[in-house]
Amino acid sequence: MDQPLLCFGGPYSNRQALETLLAEAARLGIPPGRMLCTGDVVAYCAEPAATLDLMIATRIPTVMGNCEESLAEGAADCGCGFEAGTACDLLTRGWFAHADRQVTPAHRAWMAALPRRIDLTLAGRRLAAIHGGAASINRFLFASAPDAMLAAEIAGTGAEGVLAGHCGLPFTRLVEGRLWHNAGAIGMPAHDGTPRAWFSLLTPSLGGIRIEHHALAYDHDAAARAMREAGLAEGYAAALETGLWPSEDVLPSAERARRGQPLAPPPLLWLRPEDAAHQGG
Repeated sequence: MDQPLLCFGGPYSNRQALETLLAEAARLGIPPGRMLCTGDVVAYCAEPAATLDLMIATRIPTVMGNCEESLAEGAADCGCGFEAGTACDLLTRGWFAHADRQVTPAHRAWMAALPRRIDLTLAGRRLAAIHGGAASINRFLFASAPDAMLAAEIAGTGAEGVLAGHCGLPFTRLVEGRLWHNAGAIGMPAHDGTPRAWFSLLTPSLGGIRIEHHALAYDHDAAARAMREAGLAEGYAAALETGLWPSEDVLPSAERARRGQPLAPPPLLWLRPEDAAHQGG
């Protein structure tokens, strides 16, 4: 691939956010074949069936998330790995049961057929798209992860860079010249006190790939209203409006400390090793 790639994660059953993202992709001239979803199409919000229908119709390359894995297998929960009795665990029970009632056998078959990994080459760099970690679909990896941890995860894929999802927060890290990139989620805000969702653009440029995080404004009020009308727990519906998650159970201390601080991730140019060495000299 030598043209821009639009990357996103976590539609989370948020039809309004997905429709807005598709409209933005069309405005940017990016077809579904140059989009990539890092999984969790179905989760917290009110319209899992409609969101799945959109994803299936567009044929956007999509990595299996733990939510797809669980729903396809008829599991008892989402497989996020939340500790029993925590706020995340208790809130999950409601939306997962709602999703399990709505998805059809055809939806489950589509989810079961999703790949756990998508390999691609962008501007000559080998990338692996996964959901959580290299070996664990539900591993949470955040921006504060130690270099050694991310380096091991990247090495575990055998690729030069990783496009990941699951944690729901957008960030980009370079570790020993290799890339770990999370586009964030479009279905839920980034715990930064704003209702914005996030996606990213990876654009081949002279000597490398330019990586830009983009905020997505959509009709979050309609999405929250749909959740309340569906009888889902108030916590995630309120999160769509306030931009704050109902629980910080999964967050490391560094991410908790940034609660409510509006994100503004800077663009990053990922250079080829020879170009990076030349620029450094």
